[in-house]
Amino acid sequence: MRIPMSERLGGDIKRVEQDLMAAKAAAVKPCGLTVPQYAALLALTENPGMPAASLARLCLVTPQTMTTILQNLVAMGLVERTPHPWHGNVLETRVTEAGLAAFDRADEQAAQVEKRLAAEFSDEERRILRALLARCSKSLTEQRP
Repeated sequence: MRIPMSERLGGDIKRVEQDLMAAKAAAVKPCGLTVPQYAALLALTENPGMPAASLARLCLVTPQTMTTILQNLVAMGLVERTPHPWHGNVLETRVTEAGLAAFDRADEQAAQVEKRLAAEFSDEERRILRALLARCSKSLTEQRP
């Protein structure tokens, strides 16, 4: 049985995700960052020294994509990568002073996007929305063919 487009949740979820990414892209662009670069800096400010593979998982991108993001951030002088003191084949990634300044400017703008979105819902509605989205994710990951 065919499901009409108007009844498919996937399109609604994708539309909201695209709207959110477009709003964040517009917010961080004046700071010289892309959304993936901003996300990496956000993760690194909360997890200094995190290796690239862990950072990729946290930012929901492939390791190859994170490698490119980090190469660009290093070239921009926003992060530095140094060998781990005990595990020489692991590189620790840390935000530089310039990176922190760029992140702070971008985060101010990106946080406004998040606040605007959150303001559309009461505390209880946000709790319910998060629970519903978690159920969506669980249903999709548990029933993979």
